[in-house]
Amino acid sequence: MTSFRFDDQPPELAELTLVDEIGPLGDCLADFEDERINVFGGIPGERVVARIVRYRRRRKRMVSGIVQEVIEASPHRVQAPCQYFGACTGCQWQHVSYSHQLTLKRGYVERNFAEYPSLEGIAIDPCIPAPGLYGYRNHARFTIRREGSPGFVNRITRRFVQTDECMLMTPGINRLADDLKGRARETSQLSIRYGVNTDEWLIQPKLKSEDIPLESGQSHYTERLLGHTFRIASPSFFQVNTEQAERLAELVGETLGLAGEEVVVDAYAGVGTFAILLADKAKRVMAIEESAAAIRDAAANASGIDNVEFIEGKTEDVFDSMQVRPDAVILDPSRSGCHPTVLESLIRLAPERTVYVSCDPGALARDLDVLVQGGLRVESVRPIDMFPQTHHVETVALLTRI
Repeated sequence: MTSFRFDDQPPELAELTLVDEIGPLGDCLADFEDERINVFGGIPGERVVARIVRYRRRRKRMVSGIVQEVIEASPHRVQAPCQYFGACTGCQWQHVSYSHQLTLKRGYVERNFAEYPSLEGIAIDPCIPAPGLYGYRNHARFTIRREGSPGFVNRITRRFVQTDECMLMTPGINRLADDLKGRARETSQLSIRYGVNTDEWLIQPKLKSEDIPLESGQSHYTERLLGHTFRIASPSFFQVNTEQAERLAELVGETLGLAGEEVVVDAYAGVGTFAILLADKAKRVMAIEESAAAIRDAAANASGIDNVEFIEGKTEDVFDSMQVRPDAVILDPSRSGCHPTVLESLIRLAPERTVYVSCDPGALARDLDVLVQGGLRVESVRPIDMFPQTHHVETVALLTRI
């Protein structure tokens, strides 16, 4: 591995054995000075020399490691192709073979499930691979430094890394970022969202310099999934991997197994992706979304579709007052998981089938524990890789009424 130096002082180095576990940030773990620390750039089971970084974060004393040398390498280690890997911590696993990344992601889901006796014995399917391992991200958040050029901040050292290209971003985002290089001095943060299938983009904030060759400050852009066009406003959530988002929507439909006569509730509906893509397979779809901007997008996206109803409000409030028992429910909450009232209402409504889409295995396991103890049964758990080269994993779980 490349050795990274961040200052002119001799680095504090330690020889560490990485334990057989991945931490919540995607780093390996190791014991150092009577505590367990995160170590960036390793693979479980390796013996390494790591640079020790001591710092404070929100007044809390922190210690982390960054691999400098590998003494005993894992058979799953590969050469990271990106010149910024390690200096930039946006990717955690470029040095890990892709097949082993999938194994680690499945294991991460399994370990979170193992914390709950109610989930014992539930089989976790192999992680569904992504078709593209690089060039998939349609959304970038850049820090602007150094004469107005975009880059990223190392989460451990907090050092800024100017990048000429990010290998995770779509070519369209890299092209736009290159056009802005040296010209974006008027802001410190920059967001670019790009429609892979439409060649439309959204850049925020609006850049006023006459030196900027690109349109910016757009209220929305569009993207196409499975033949449908979606309008996406700046504050609205949309999956960052366009190609794999199509596979995710198909997987949710396959898992629900709709016959065309069901009443479906799509909770945390966002811009209406699942509701719209599944509308032709259901009798009626009720989509719930708290964000006013996302509701406006969803209404525009569903133009001409008669059996989709959008309800603006918090999912917990709408569920709590719901009197009609739906045949099927889709839960796709934020990383923090479902509000307790949503889980209580789901137990009360007891739909035939519920699909829970989660981007955080810990929150998923916690919520499934509540639902199982409330009388629902977990039928399947399928991880799907939306974020290659990182530790993040999406999971699709099916629950049925007993």
